[in-house]
Amino acid sequence: MLNFLVDVHLPISLSKFLDKHPKCSSTHVNQILQKWNTTDTEICNYADANLMIVITKDSDFKDTHFIKQTPKKVIKVALGNISNNDLLDIFEKYLSFILSLTLKESFYIEISKEQIIMID
Repeated sequence: MLNFLVDVHLPISLSKFLDKHPKCSSTHVNQILQKWNTTDTEICNYADANLMIVITKDSDFKDTHFIKQTPKKVIKVALGNISNNDLLDIFEKYLSFILSLTLKESFYIEISKEQIIMID
């Protein structure tokens, strides 16, 4: 099972969408710690301690992933302003690939409308 932590700048509907999948569980940042006031460092620590994949629009997580190796697993959403329905459609499209990463200890992925890119 993959556990996701959806960052504050993404809709809670993404977390609910992932939570409905039998091989996923998901929590939105607004449901933990300091809610929308939770710092990036706290998010990284929480995600790593709970073996979660951070889904974010924030490029700071890319930097900390490669420089400090935290969070260990990141999905960076590079979609700009799109509707929640379009966002969910894109995750539906790429979910089987994301699920194939269950055994990877660490990864960084960027999702755009046209493609999903994994950087090791």
